Amino acid sequence: MVFSGFRQGCRSLRRACVGFAWTREACGIREASHRALSSSQAYSDVVKHSHEGISGWGRVIGAAFVAGTGTALYYSNLDKTPASCGGPGVAAGAHRPEMPTFSKEEVAKHKTKDTGIWVTYKDGVYDVTDWVDIHPGGASRLMLAAGGPIDPFWAMYAQHNTEQVQSILEEYRLGNLEGGGSVAVGNPYENEPTDRHPSLVVRSTTPMNSETPMELLGESLVTPNDLFFIRNHLPVPDIDGKEYSFEVEGEGLKRLSLSLDDLKSNFKKHSITVTIQCTGNRRKDMMDTPSPKEIKGLEWQGAAIGTAVWGGVLLRDVLKEAGIDENDPDIEHIRFYGHDGDITGSTYGASIPLAKAMDVRGDVLLAYEMNGKELTRDHGYPLRVVVPGVAACRSVKWLKKIEASRHESESFWQQRDYKTFSPNVDWDTVDWTSSPAIQSMPVTSAITYPAPGFCVERDGDDDLTVTVKGYAWSGGGNGIIRVDVSTDDGKTWQDASLKKVHQQSGRAWAWTLWECDVEIPKGHIGPLDIVAKATDESCNTQPERAEGIWNLRGVVCNTWPRIRIEIKE
Repeated sequence: MVFSGFRQGCRSLRRACVGFAWTREACGIREASHRALSSSQAYSDVVKHSHEGISGWGRVIGAAFVAGTGTALYYSNLDKTPASCGGPGVAAGAHRPEMPTFSKEEVAKHKTKDTGIWVTYKDGVYDVTDWVDIHPGGASRLMLAAGGPIDPFWAMYAQHNTEQVQSILEEYRLGNLEGGGSVAVGNPYENEPTDRHPSLVVRSTTPMNSETPMELLGESLVTPNDLFFIRNHLPVPDIDGKEYSFEVEGEGLKRLSLSLDDLKSNFKKHSITVTIQCTGNRRKDMMDTPSPKEIKGLEWQGAAIGTAVWGGVLLRDVLKEAGIDENDPDIEHIRFYGHDGDITGSTYGASIPLAKAMDVRGDVLLAYEMNGKELTRDHGYPLRVVVPGVAACRSVKWLKKIEASRHESESFWQQRDYKTFSPNVDWDTVDWTSSPAIQSMPVTSAITYPAPGFCVERDGDDDLTVTVKGYAWSGGGNGIIRVDVSTDDGKTWQDASLKKVHQQSGRAWAWTLWECDVEIPKGHIGPLDIVAKATDESCNTQPERAEGIWNLRGVVCNTWPRIRIEIKE
C-alpha cells in the first residue's frame, strides 16, 4: 500500500538524519515544514483527508512525498508527533481526534517487518517497526505483541509506566483504535508479600525494589532479614515449600529432581557469611555526574547491599551428585532458572562459569536459610542461589532449574543487561554482544553515617572531631585491608578502624565495617566535604571520579563516596 511504502521511505530518511527527530531543532523544522505546506494544495488535502482513513492518507502522503524534501521530513514525523512538539503533552494511548482510525483487523495484519509492525496501547495504534531492533528488552519480546495490544506486557514490566517511556511510544503513533482499547489486564502483582518492613526505602513498587535505611547499614556485620534490601525483576512467586522441587540437567548430567527434604537429608549443610550487592548499587552517584548521555535504571543510593549468614548446600556437591565431569569440553557454564516469570512464560535466569561453580574455594550455595531462618518470599523462598563475590544478579532466587551447558544463560538479564561499556557508548550505539556479563564486582565503599547535611557545632573547640562510619567490600573474595578518610579532597588522609568477619584470604565474601574519628580542620566554619576510599588485598582501590567509569546502565559505580556536612560556630 502507498502508505506503508511511504513510511518505509520516511524511515530511510530518519536513519540518514541521525538525531534529527524529537529534538527542539526537529520541532523547529517541523514547524517550518508546516508553514511551507500551508501555501500548497497538499496542506488543504491533508485537512480534507486526515479523517478519511488509510486510503485518504495514502493519497495525500504519496502526493506530498514528491513536493520536496521539507515536505517528506514533515510527514515522516507527522505520524509520530511527540508531546513536546506543537502544544501540550498527550498521554500515551489517549484518543487523538486529529488522527485516523484503524480497526483491530487492520492492526492484526501488521506483524512483520514487511508489512510493518503495529501494536496498540489503550486507544492508540503505533507503528513500532523501527523500534523492534533497538528495544531494550529485545526484539523477541516486542514481537510477542505484534498485531495486538501491548497493555498486558506493560502491566507486567512496570518500568514502562514513566513519562519518558510513554513519550517514546507516542512518537510512533499512527492513529486511534476503532472502538477504543478494551483489553482486560489483570494485576500480576496482586499476590505480593504483605509483610515488608515499612522502614525500607522504596525505589519501585511493581516489582518491589527497596534499600535498607543507610544509617543502619554500618551498625551490624549481619543485616537483619526484615531490613535486607529487596531486588525483584518480576512478580514474587508464591511457592509451597512442601511440594517444591527443582531440576538438575544438562550436558553430561544425569537428571535429578530434588526437594528441600532431599537437600537437607542427603547433602552436608554449610553456613557462609556472604555480602550480596546489586550491580546497580550507588547508581545515583553516577547519575549525578554531569553527562550529556542518559543512564537508565533505578536510582539506587548506596544501600542496595547486605550481608547475611546463608545456610544450605554447596552447588558443587549437587553437581557432583548429578555426575558432572569438570573436564568435559561441552560444559563451560552453569545456568540457573527462577520461578519468577512474565505472562509469556519467560523466567528470570542467569549463569556463572563452570570454574566458579565447581571451585572448592568458591563456596557457591543453594541456600534455604538466611540468618538461621527460612528464606522469606522476597529473598527467594524456598531455595535460592548465593554466588559469593559475584554480582547479585547471578544469585537467582526461587530456583526452578540448574543446567550445565556449553553456553551461558540466554536470558535477557545475562545478554542485554548487567554489562558495562566505555563512557563513549550511549543508547544509540550500544552493542550488547560486545561486552561480557558482569561477574566479580569491583572494590567499593560507602559512608553510612553521618547523613548528608549533618550539623556539627564547634563551640570554640579547635580539636573538633566527627565520627564517620561506613562499609567497604570487594568482589572475587578479596578482603578489605584499608579504608582512608579525607576532609580536604584527598590531599591528606586518616586511617579508619576496621571490623570484619574472619574469613580466609581469597574467600573474604563478607563486607568490612569501618569507623573513623575524623579531625575537622582548625577554624573551619561552613560546609565540609568528607570522602573515603577502600583498598582490597589485591591492592585494588576506588577511583576518585565517575567520568572514567561512566556507563549507560550506571552499574558497578565505585567512586569515592562523598558527603557534605555543616560546621557551625
